[in-house]
Amino acid sequence: MAQADIALIGLAVMGQNLILNMNDHGFVVCAFNRTVSKVDDFLANEAKGTKVVGAHSLEEMVSKLKKPRRIILLVKAGQAVDDFIDKLRRCRDLKAKGILFVGSGVSGGEEGARYGPSLMPGGDKEAWPHIKTIFQGIAAKVGTGEPCCDWVGDEGAGHFVKMVHNGIEYGDMQLICEAYHLMKDVLGMGHDEMAKAFEEWNKTELDSFLIEITANILKFQDSDGKHLLPQIRDSAGQKGTGKWTAISALEYGVPVTLIGEAVFARCLSSLKDERIQASKKLKGPQKIQFEGDKKAFLEDIRKALYASKIISYAQGFMLLRQAATEFGWTLNYGGIALMWRGGCIIRSVFLGKIKDAFGRNPQLQNLLLDDFFKSAVENCQGSWRRAVSTGVQAGIPMPCFTTALSFYDGYRHEMLPANLIQAQRDYFGAHTYELLAKPGQFIHTNWTGHGGSVSSSSYNA
Repeated sequence: MAQADIALIGLAVMGQNLILNMNDHGFVVCAFNRTVSKVDDFLANEAKGTKVVGAHSLEEMVSKLKKPRRIILLVKAGQAVDDFIDKLRRCRDLKAKGILFVGSGVSGGEEGARYGPSLMPGGDKEAWPHIKTIFQGIAAKVGTGEPCCDWVGDEGAGHFVKMVHNGIEYGDMQLICEAYHLMKDVLGMGHDEMAKAFEEWNKTELDSFLIEITANILKFQDSDGKHLLPQIRDSAGQKGTGKWTAISALEYGVPVTLIGEAVFARCLSSLKDERIQASKKLKGPQKIQFEGDKKAFLEDIRKALYASKIISYAQGFMLLRQAATEFGWTLNYGGIALMWRGGCIIRSVFLGKIKDAFGRNPQLQNLLLDDFFKSAVENCQGSWRRAVSTGVQAGIPMPCFTTALSFYDGYRHEMLPANLIQAQRDYFGAHTYELLAKPGQFIHTNWTGHGGSVSSSSYNA
């Protein structure tokens, strides 16, 4: 008998929590898993006493669904997804059979899935009216109850937006780590002192989930009363989404430098054994006691973190804009910022300012050109430069702080030394160049007098 409003395939932690979340909001969910014993275990334990129903085959699952039949596929990327897609078919193939495909980003981890995630659905828009009530019902709410979920765009727009979200998450985490490194090694702050600083920062423009949990992590002690953080091996893992963002940026020619550096910082951290050997042989600057105003430099670090964060998000939205051009998507950038305001790892007050910026100008080319963010970066600029230069003098690695500042300086320069690159390319490879006075005309110069006047064909690889 058709009784379920929606089915969910995949009973890992995220899947179970999403099912319980939907149940809490009054929706009847049919649970299915490739290993069907997990269905019975889930019904007998976590879902006991709920309206959740189970199925032991795809046929049984379909038979229990009300029309139009709505199915969430939440299984691990790779072969599992491919196996189920072979059974359920995808996008255009599906549409021909009257099945509407949606790809949705889901953020917020286990807690978000259970009590309110950020959801980023995209795909066949005809599906949206059929799932809107459920998706917005279970999503996190901000402000006056606005759901952190709305339609993103066609085809893979939902997953692309989620991928950029995760890339920004990599950047945010690395920026916080660089601030922590400066506090610890330049200012010589203890863990409780740093925790207090992050708690104070969380009352400022930096108010966010990641700043909040960093304060909690810094003051956390093990059963022996020792701070746990310094005992953790400094080799960071990753699941690939930051890497995918960086690859996309390279593919579409968008300078998303901060996320790229955040990914490489994790790669460098994973070379732990090599770094131990290198630390015994490679010398940095002589360590000296910080003699400046400690409170003032701590504020410099905070402002450097804020300015760098603005650059990271500006770059992320540049990538979204380019992807929209590449794929013909119509993206609501302010709406995307709102979707990230709650329920997800990068949730912060800061995102409301991004929504406001795109509200003021939906065609905004770059966040840095919005008056609010322009003023914010200008206000932080002195502190940002002091934090970076002091860190460099002390030998502290700051890949994201420094690349953010370099991007800002590059973006604000009318003239960059790329004219020399063009001259070099033409000199050794006859790749041609344009003159400022004659844009659109490509010229080759016989630089040596014996190079000839034939230019190479132009291409973009």
